[in-house]
Amino acid sequence: MIRLLFIVVGVISLALGVLGIFLPVLPTTPFLLLSAFLFARSSQRLHGYLVNHKVLGEYISNYYNNTMTRSHKLRTVGMLWLSIAVSTGLLAWSDRMVPAIILPLIAAAVTVHILTLRPKPTPRPPALRPGGSSPESGRDSAPHPRSEDTTDRDGEGTR
Repeated sequence: MIRLLFIVVGVISLALGVLGIFLPVLPTTPFLLLSAFLFARSSQRLHGYLVNHKVLGEYISNYYNNTMTRSHKLRTVGMLWLSIAVSTGLLAWSDRMVPAIILPLIAAAVTVHILTLRPKPTPRPPALRPGGSSPESGRDSAPHPRSEDTTDRDGEGTR
């Protein structure tokens, strides 16, 4: 019973996290982390899908590794301040000055936190040797004149 409850709440949290990608007022990472937590305790298949997903899994791995790419930092801070500016303007317009003052202070603290995250390392391709081979492979990158596939039409090997 509890397993089913974790799956249902995890799916709802996942849906809210995906919505948070597109809606600046809805957070993404906390909902995805909650989904990962719940799926880890209820369904290894769903947990594996989420943490290995090419888009959603990056949010989770960035959080666990305390890293963020430069483009994600800029996009996040930009969307943060855009939504804060709109929210602060609406609050000030409705004569709610205390929240209108506190909100930018919170945003400033979040901005400092985001900008102090370590940059995510970018994978580098292996350096090529002068002959055109990589140090890991020890082989030339050009294909050998004879094909590796040595089967004839009948499926029999020719070597």
